[in-house]
Amino acid sequence: MTIPERPEDVPTDEARIDEALRLLSGVPVELDAAVKRLSRGSGVYAWWAAPSVFPDLPGLSNDSVPSLRMLYLGRATNLRERVLRNHLRRSGSSTLRRTLAGLLAAEGYRTTWTDRVVLIPEDEARLTTWMHTHLRLTWAEDAEPTTIEPELVRRLHPPLNLHGVDAEHLQAAVVAAKSSYNASSRPPEPPRTP
Repeated sequence: MTIPERPEDVPTDEARIDEALRLLSGVPVELDAAVKRLSRGSGVYAWWAAPSVFPDLPGLSNDSVPSLRMLYLGRATNLRERVLRNHLRRSGSSTLRRTLAGLLAAEGYRTTWTDRVVLIPEDEARLTTWMHTHLRLTWAEDAEPTTIEPELVRRLHPPLNLHGVDAEHLQAAVVAAKSSYNASSRPPEPPRTP
């Protein structure tokens, strides 16, 4: 038999948001180290980069390392899985990867059509290498990240996020990059009947 938690022992949403903000504002970790430290628990995560990466985009400076700014904020039911299996591997299951590829179009990232637009395998690997070189990560475990992520996005305005961002904080360059990426490959045309 489990003893139910007392209401005063359950943190409020505001307390959980404050704790997530504290942890997300900590020292961003290089990806090689992050992948070893990420837990399989649920939570929120933030991607950080120097202002020279996408210099035309805004981003909140990191409290611990002001030379880095937040680019993207997400949530996961399994932090390790989300970062390793999606964000660092497959454009088909990562909004972040698709957005990055769209923003890096001048670098010649190539796509193909499966059941959606995805990077070709060589460029999946190339984008992962780029991410390891340019991006850092912070995270905060939370039992119910879906309840705190919208408020974190609303407060922090990560420039690569489109969902949940107030209209005045939407970045036209990000919207255009995502549209361009999505239009870069199309499903095959059905054969024409004579």
